Amino acid sequence: MLLEQHFKWLVDDHQQWQNLIADDVVWELPYAPSLGHPGRLVGREAVVRHALWFISEVSDFRFHDAWISALADPRESSGVVKATGQIRSTGRAYEQEYVVFLAARDGKIAHLREYFNPVQAAVAMDAEIAAIPAGSI
Repeated sequence: MLLEQHFKWLVDDHQQWQNLIADDVVWELPYAPSLGHPGRLVGREAVVRHALWFISEVSDFRFHDAWISALADPRESSGVVKATGQIRSTGRAYEQEYVVFLAARDGKIAHLREYFNPVQAAVAMDAEIAAIPAGSI
């Protein structure tokens, strides 16, 4: 299942992970703007750049306790997964739970929508949480 491979390879085998994504992939991160990061990444270059930033900022990152479900459309799946790591710039532990929706096209990841707790991320990164304009989520 593509979502399982996404969790497995995003950090552990980033080159292999890049083979999973479509050239016109869209990765939505609705809560990321509260941390000053883009809420929507479009295209391979933007998605890979963001993933590489994350890998460089979080050491010892591991997904665990994944729960993945196929949806009615066989090209779609959803999952809940926990993750741990350490923020390099602060030395603080990073613990997160993600909810991810995936849509595939031609065997590749065409669309990801990822929800996470921005407060937990902000505390770990020692970052401020910016106001999110009403109606943007």
